[in-house]
Amino acid sequence: MKEIKVLAPATIANLVCGFDILGMALKEPYDEMTLAFKDEPGITIVHTDEFELPEEPEQNVSGVALQSLMEEYNKPVGFNLTIHKNIKPGSGLGSSAASSAGAVVAANHLLGYIFSKEDLVRFAMNGEKIAGGVKHADNVSPCIYGGVTLIRSIFPLDIIPLNVPPLFITIVHPQIEVRTSDSRQILRKTVQLKDAIRQWGNIGGLVMGFMNNDFELIGRSLEDVIIEPIRSILIPGFDEIKESCREAGSLGGGISGSGPSIFMVNKTEETALKVEKIMSGIYERIGVDYKTYVTSINTTGVKIVE
Repeated sequence: MKEIKVLAPATIANLVCGFDILGMALKEPYDEMTLAFKDEPGITIVHTDEFELPEEPEQNVSGVALQSLMEEYNKPVGFNLTIHKNIKPGSGLGSSAASSAGAVVAANHLLGYIFSKEDLVRFAMNGEKIAGGVKHADNVSPCIYGGVTLIRSIFPLDIIPLNVPPLFITIVHPQIEVRTSDSRQILRKTVQLKDAIRQWGNIGGLVMGFMNNDFELIGRSLEDVIIEPIRSILIPGFDEIKESCREAGSLGGGISGSGPSIFMVNKTEETALKVEKIMSGIYERIGVDYKTYVTSINTTGVKIVE
């Protein structure tokens, strides 16, 4: 095979309490990417979307991820990569992760699956560093593995896929941009021990809630006492949306990644649709443009379509 098309899904990082260690892949939205061999070594990138992202490989997250893979492959190889992004950069929905992960998954397919999923996460993390200044795996890991993943360790990399019950996810993306690098800079450098203890309890509770299909425990554990109180000030209407959606029956939720998107986790599609109406009503009232998604968990990760 000389050419492959993949669909690289959006992801939700952190899942409220699991900063940099928990992530979830979504069925929608997703980026469309086509990768083909070319005769000469190197990488050529073309974007067909409206976002005016750099096409120079060393400045493009997918290009950097591919370069990392090609260095380890250690044989002359060249790729033409065409990207159509449907995940808006700066949305908090893992836009850079989709580009990074989609590129290396496609390349691995063309090369005959010589790299493991963990290898692909390592390569894709280099793309994430270009985007946010830090090598983190909470977006690229679920994008490649599918479902929900726990990053126990970065160095060495230790990824644990979690069993998760069927859940419906409602997302509202206010049409403002919050850069990951900027949102990291406002975080506190120290954390009080009592807050750390509460956060650790929530992470453990959320993982066990997922594993045991315990929806009440999932809801109780979707609490962040460290990151959310600071980052939420960048997102208009955040507190009202979260409170109103929980009153309507949502299990809970919070900031998707570094924001500005807000996600809510729901047991039923009926509740997810009700939550969407609440989100829309709040942003219409306060006069902020927005986009919503009602989706579910993507259990396969990057999908090869042709």
